[in-house]
Amino acid sequence: MIIVLTGIDGSGKTTAARSLVGAARAEGSSALLLSNYAGRRRMSLLGARLGIHLPAPLADAAETTMRVFNVLVSAVRATRFEGLVVMDRHLHCQLALRETRGLRRGRLLPWLLRTLPAPDLVLHLDVNPEAAHRRILARGTDKESLAELTALRNAYRALPEYPGMVKIDAGGPPADVLARLIDALHSQRQLKV
Repeated sequence: MIIVLTGIDGSGKTTAARSLVGAARAEGSSALLLSNYAGRRRMSLLGARLGIHLPAPLADAAETTMRVFNVLVSAVRATRFEGLVVMDRHLHCQLALRETRGLRRGRLLPWLLRTLPAPDLVLHLDVNPEAAHRRILARGTDKESLAELTALRNAYRALPEYPGMVKIDAGGPPADVLARLIDALHSQRQLKV
């Protein structure tokens, strides 16, 4: 079973992915965590340190290349793994970022979404942008503004794929979010049986 987690920065995707894999392993199941990063945080931190601001199309090209590479590697690994595969981020994330930057969807990412093995479940961690902003400030590793987070949330909701995602309220404590994820996972397994 392949699960993809999406959501705005600060929604808790990485924490939720690790927790979900940990819970599956604690039950004795095989579980694999795959991360499909685009390098956006590192590029923005490096750019800030060097005083360089990449134009949106150039930043998107670099991030898309990294994200596509990671998703392709993850797709191969997922098909070879027997058990639960949890992907932290996917191509939907890059499409939402493009939307916030006013860039076109293009052809490659939608084609890949149609061509690669479809995940069994895409879980979208939905959180209020203000709560996400507080989390980002608390971790102190990146600097998305409230306006950027709000725009990203709206961009996800504008994706044609959004109605097919299972929305998970990610506004509470990690244990509550994990319980909601597990419920969604069990519901999906029951549908497949």
